[in-house]
Amino acid sequence: MTRADPAVPHVCVRPLRQDDAADVLAAFRSAPDMARQGAVTTPAEADAYVARLVDPDGPHRPRALEERGQCVGLVAVSVDAAHRTGWFWYWTTAAARGRGLTQRAAATVADHELTAGGLHRLELGHRTNNPASGAVARAAGFVREGLEREKFLIDGVRVDVATYGRLRTDPPPSYRPLPIIER
Repeated sequence: MTRADPAVPHVCVRPLRQDDAADVLAAFRSAPDMARQGAVTTPAEADAYVARLVDPDGPHRPRALEERGQCVGLVAVSVDAAHRTGWFWYWTTAAARGRGLTQRAAATVADHELTAGGLHRLELGHRTNNPASGAVARAAGFVREGLEREKFLIDGVRVDVATYGRLRTDPPPSYRPLPIIER
């Protein structure tokens, strides 16, 4: 476990729990772009979303970004155990954005997964019209590997996706890790 950062009190990453469903629903309601993360508009949908992620037999390793006891974001890896790789993804509530917390949480989780988590490669993609997501990826040590041209059709417009990877053997980024709490 990493020491707490006095510059950001009461912030950590920890396993997502079923009782985070109300915070997840609030996160999805906090910004229209959260709809890209899935359909979560009711308490039942939030319960199902969290249940799918915390299923111990499922491929996901979800970590809540917690601030003052509330889940304000998620950093997760969907694991392909046969290849020791994972699809890396994240989101943050509108109120938690812009303070560098997502970057620090993503870097903390990526480092953990590539060391203690036993993975060799992490991959992610972000829409090129979402530069904040690219900044999170780069801050977490991901290297841009390519571009998937016109991958998504969003509101009638084709959008490119930038792809990134990070290997266990890549140098870790310079950042202030958040504490990882295993509770």
